Amino acid sequence: MKIALVAEDASALTHPAGSGPGSQETRVAALAAALAAQDHDVTVYARNDAPGLPDEDKLPGGARAEYLTAGPAEPLPGEDMLPHARAFADGLASAWRRHQPDVVHAVGWTGGLAALAATRDRSFPVVQTFHSLRIAERRHRIGRDGSSRPRGVGPETETGARSRLERAVACSADALIAASSDETNDLASLGVPRSAISVVPFGVDGARFAVEGPAAPRAERPRLIAVATHLRRDGLDTAVRAMAEIPGAELLIVGGPSRPMLRRDEACCDLARLAGSLGVSDRVKFTGQVSQDDMAAVLRSADLMVDMSWYDPFGMSCLEAMACGTPVIASAVGGHFDTVVDGTTGVLVAPGQPAALARRIRRLLASPMLLEGYGIASADRARARYSWDRVARETIAVYDRARRPAVSLAAVEDLEEIEEEVSQSAA
Repeated sequence: MKIALVAEDASALTHPAGSGPGSQETRVAALAAALAAQDHDVTVYARNDAPGLPDEDKLPGGARAEYLTAGPAEPLPGEDMLPHARAFADGLASAWRRHQPDVVHAVGWTGGLAALAATRDRSFPVVQTFHSLRIAERRHRIGRDGSSRPRGVGPETETGARSRLERAVACSADALIAASSDETNDLASLGVPRSAISVVPFGVDGARFAVEGPAAPRAERPRLIAVATHLRRDGLDTAVRAMAEIPGAELLIVGGPSRPMLRRDEACCDLARLAGSLGVSDRVKFTGQVSQDDMAAVLRSADLMVDMSWYDPFGMSCLEAMACGTPVIASAVGGHFDTVVDGTTGVLVAPGQPAALARRIRRLLASPMLLEGYGIASADRARARYSWDRVARETIAVYDRARRPAVSLAAVEDLEEIEEEVSQSAA
């Protein structure tokens, strides 16, 4: 099958290992490699958003990438991409006249906007994946910059274009792939029939994240790990506050800015001051940015991974810990509902409640046999459900269904809205 993956802001595809586990380029590159490994012809179409990118490039695993010129050679977040959507759509249409795919898979709402405009008069289907929906971000009070907004702070002023166009893209695609059951509910609330939505999670690199392998050095006291991906919405303050009621344990906050920049980062400084005010500074440590290879060793060294995110559509950090055999205690939000099986591979707790979190952690640390059982079950679940081989097979099954005309969702009025929006944005 000839597969066109559209991910307009994925310029780091050729070097995804330096990106975070939940980054779009990491997910797209891994999916492209997994599909190519099953003998499919995969091309990733991305916008040229960095100086020096070639027109074409080979990707690890056998897929290839084409970088199309659409706007300046720099990252353009969210609605800033809209004025260049027409140029990106035209580049896609031109590429597909030369090499017509069997199916188009768009990742992200701006990628879907361009893909649908490019395929307006063509016969091959479009499958859509959203890496995050604005309806979910607003529900969890996530700002457009990715940070969480405290209770009592009013919503940001925004044009509403993203929310409106996400609905149009969702209702115009021939099939939808949701990363979790939580996302399925959000897509259904936009008017997408549940029968057209397939839940296919993102996978985990089983070669890198596995039980076997070296573990980072550690002291004898219990080690808790929290992964910092979005410092302002990771709920790290909840984990730090809980430390005041977990005597003897240490909390390792992994990720965030590079180590030399830790003292200059406002969010890290806020957490350090909080730890100081609680008298736990000696037991709360910051590693700074960690490579994916080193991350696996750090995860293996932990007794328990703590993820108190206010919003996490994927649960990737939890999944990587599980693959390393490290049990997880996570907030009951988003992708965590699917990733963590409460009472089997770990524990789910309400976010923002440090006292309750501390009680659960104390019980777990006092039950080493239970922790060991959670760790074994976690690794088994990561291998069985989240291998990229299985994810690729399930994705191909969605493509096959989308190629059958009977399941098409395409709504004429939504396609017309997309075409009009793309045309107006280029004016």
